[in-house]
Amino acid sequence: MNLGDRLRSVVRPGRSAPPDPSELAPPGGSASRNPPYVPDLPGSASRNPLYGTHPGGSAAQDPPYVSPEQVSHSCAAEVLGGEWRESRGHRYVAVERRYPVGHRLGRVSVADCLPAEDGAWPRLSLLLGRSTAPVPNPGRTLFVDLETTGLAGGAGTRAFLVGLGWFDGASFRVRQLLLTGYVAERVLLEEVADLAARSGTLVTYNGKTFDVPLIETRFLFHRMPPPFSDVPHLDMLHQARRLWRPSATSESREHGYGGTQTTTCRLSAMEESVLGHVRENDVAGFEVPSRYFHYVRTGDARPLEAVFEHNRLDLLALAMLTATAATLLEEGPAASRTASEALGLGRVYERGGLTEEARACYARAAALGESCVVQGEALRAYGVSCRRAGQFDAAAEAWQRILALPGCPAHITKDAAEALAVHHEHRLRNFHAAREFAVHSLELTVSTTRREAARHRVARLDRKLGTRVVEPDPAPLFHSA
Repeated sequence: MNLGDRLRSVVRPGRSAPPDPSELAPPGGSASRNPPYVPDLPGSASRNPLYGTHPGGSAAQDPPYVSPEQVSHSCAAEVLGGEWRESRGHRYVAVERRYPVGHRLGRVSVADCLPAEDGAWPRLSLLLGRSTAPVPNPGRTLFVDLETTGLAGGAGTRAFLVGLGWFDGASFRVRQLLLTGYVAERVLLEEVADLAARSGTLVTYNGKTFDVPLIETRFLFHRMPPPFSDVPHLDMLHQARRLWRPSATSESREHGYGGTQTTTCRLSAMEESVLGHVRENDVAGFEVPSRYFHYVRTGDARPLEAVFEHNRLDLLALAMLTATAATLLEEGPAASRTASEALGLGRVYERGGLTEEARACYARAAALGESCVVQGEALRAYGVSCRRAGQFDAAAEAWQRILALPGCPAHITKDAAEALAVHHEHRLRNFHAAREFAVHSLELTVSTTRREAARHRVARLDRKLGTRVVEPDPAPLFHSA
């Protein structure tokens, strides 16, 4: 068809010339330049609203034509093993999975993680930074993980996959909601709000920074109240940093952790170092948005299967890490298997106001410590806790052990020397010893402000020694523990 014929067909569509077959298909009869056909779908154009008429033909002459978007509406649920849910004419895909009581992720099974009958663990409130008081809102613990169209945030970023998990009886249940079209976002969010209303605690991994602000943005975009504003929120990323960040070392492998040498706190790294599970053929995070955009363009949901499995593993690992942490808090210091875990457990206890349990954890970490860094941190934490409780002699003993610890980091040694200088000056009134500790802290201090404070302390002690005669302390200042 030349240009004149095309223009005449636009002005007089009733007299349009028939399409040129050479333009509809390339030589050889291939129709690759046309939109795809789906001839094996049931129904016809007159009965099924998904069917349309192929350009250049009719429903009677050609197989029923389905656009890429319509193909997704027909096949996504079947490919992903889910079902369609519809509300007010808008549809999305929901995929349900149940993990039975014997399902394992590394060394941990679902049976090891089951909460109490009310759906929460007895000391879960400690992970929330509270005391042993129960969680204020009764109800099950809801685990949430999102897969999004990007990491930039803002109104243009959407959560195309919302994964929700909870313990249901003797199993762990996962529900995943897929946004197949942006017009269905509101009805999808309504189901999320319904599940949130029946939950007592929200658990995420880095959710305070990313997941919850993003989902609240989408709710506000649709002028809906955010569902998690009144629900206690536990971000397990921060608890993992307290409990297990140094655990993926040779020390952790000797005590049965089986992790690799890494200090990252990614969920997959915690899954490997704490639970002992290594993922195989897991989709990389940076590939997730491109797989969804491929699905939106082509209707091919097969690349999303790996994304769904990745999301399910994230939810299961998150639930098991939460249960492991809650079980440690319930069993106490003796349950910690490494020095770093005992140290982190003590910090969680101290945040919750359980100082006696915290000091017991610090003492265990100092006894187990094969790393001078962990041992030094544990002794410093023990000393600070004892000083706050008025147990000054016990605190001084911990600081003396730090000074005798070979290879202890300089900043920990400096803090111990400063604390001992204060202890000997103001409590023991031993100015000779106090001056030696102050000079030692001055040699280790790098900060200008701290150096000036150390100089001021040395000068004050010199003035005191010039006005009083104090017998020198015959005991050595630096002795081994």
